[in-house]
Amino acid sequence: MTATSQAIIPREYAGTTLSGCHDYVLPALFELCPKLGPNTRVLDVGCGNGSVAAEVAKRGCRIVGIDMSETGIQIARRNCPSGRFEVLPADENLLHNLGEEPFDVVYSLEVIEHLYHPQSFVAGCFSATRQGGTFVCSTPYHGYAKNLMLSLMNGWDKHHNPTQEGEQIKFFSRRTLSKLLEQTGFRSLEFRGGGRAPYLWKSMVMSGVRP
Repeated sequence: MTATSQAIIPREYAGTTLSGCHDYVLPALFELCPKLGPNTRVLDVGCGNGSVAAEVAKRGCRIVGIDMSETGIQIARRNCPSGRFEVLPADENLLHNLGEEPFDVVYSLEVIEHLYHPQSFVAGCFSATRQGGTFVCSTPYHGYAKNLMLSLMNGWDKHHNPTQEGEQIKFFSRRTLSKLLEQTGFRSLEFRGGGRAPYLWKSMVMSGVRP
């Protein structure tokens, strides 16, 4: 999923289904937000085709989604007709531009790694989260063991292929993502890894609470 004006190229969507990464990211989202249920107000930042929003809406949540992809938003509106979906950037003006009150839960899955300015992106998510509310962010995991394995297998050219458009431009470890969330103001961080054996995870999912 790519999502905001900070993204390199807004993604074009054709399908309505979940992507492969959601097999391990979506369960972590629900684990970190166990109170998702009827009337919980939820914001999906970088909603893409609305496939995740549709799963969240099944729990009775009131879902709003934003993305910079016109095709994604069009599909999301069909995919999750109970939700509200808008073409909007995620920045410090997010909540004002939406004209909404802060949300109980804000999440962004596999988006932040595509952005030039993740600080303003997370600041927008912080402003959109109510006091006591939860923000959940997932991104591909990079840590010592995984980076060492890639080096030993000579896998960096494939992993960071510069010839593909719309690929990752930011590479987070648990420490760097934690630092970004804490500097923005989130507290009580929790971590989940998924998609592979521990410390070789494909993605990590982190949550934080707005005090």
